[in-house]
Amino acid sequence: MYDGEPGDRPAPAMLVATSTWQATLFIGAVTLILGIIVTFHPSGSLTVIAVLIGVLAIVSGIFQLIRSFDRTERHRPWLVISGLLFIVIGVVLIRHLDLTVAAIGLLVGISWIVQGVAALIAAFSGAREGPFWWGVFGVVSVIAGIVVTAAPVTSVTVLAVLIGIWFIVMGVFEIVAAFIIRHALSSARGPGPRQVPDQGAATPRPGRPALSRAG
Repeated sequence: MYDGEPGDRPAPAMLVATSTWQATLFIGAVTLILGIIVTFHPSGSLTVIAVLIGVLAIVSGIFQLIRSFDRTERHRPWLVISGLLFIVIGVVLIRHLDLTVAAIGLLVGISWIVQGVAALIAAFSGAREGPFWWGVFGVVSVIAGIVVTAAPVTSVTVLAVLIGIWFIVMGVFEIVAAFIIRHALSSARGPGPRQVPDQGAATPRPGRPALSRAG
């Protein structure tokens, strides 16, 4: 609760700007730290991602097994089979992290190949404007997908390093933007309010004594 004068209360826009630069600074710091970690420890970062994928598969399998105990469920046998399958896959992914990282690289490479083929089809069919640029994008995407698919572990490690560098750059930009917002906020506040004399009180003029009424 604010106990000051009504005129001294900060405007809602000032409060929003203050929270904005603080949130921007926090996001920038977190992004910068993540970028440094991923850049200098790409293999460890991929290992963490692989473990998380395995844990997610195990948790999904457990939930499906829990759903299979519901008598109103129509597909109870399939839920049991899929739940056990997800649990087995999760355990295998956690026990063999290299296979998980390779699977991530294969998924990335295959998705890029599919995306590139779709772009080439759109370029040659004239379904989208700028067929030349769509063709270039398709060729680059297909080549990158083939490279990643051919060497998934190495390619994903390189991609992790590039993502880490990108996070570092974005984190630095966010931190700089936060201080710019703070500086603009300080400039908008300006100096404090001036003391205005009370107009109701009578001030004697120089050279004339103040008159006093006799009661």
